[in-house]
Amino acid sequence: MNLPNDTMMLLSVVNTKLRDFYPSLDSLCEDLGADRDEIVEKLGTIGYTYSEELNRFV
Repeated sequence: MNLPNDTMMLLSVVNTKLRDFYPSLDSLCEDLGADRDEIVEKLGTIGYTYSEELNRFV
């Protein structure tokens, strides 16, 4: 699956997948073949960081 390029859409898709299907960001990235650092960096540009405790970007 290709993740969206738009940062707000990316945030929505990633958080939904984390909530519904994956126990961690690493699991999501491994399964989808996504670059963890790229996701973290891209969502960081709009002020979001990944919370391992909450398993979502906040």
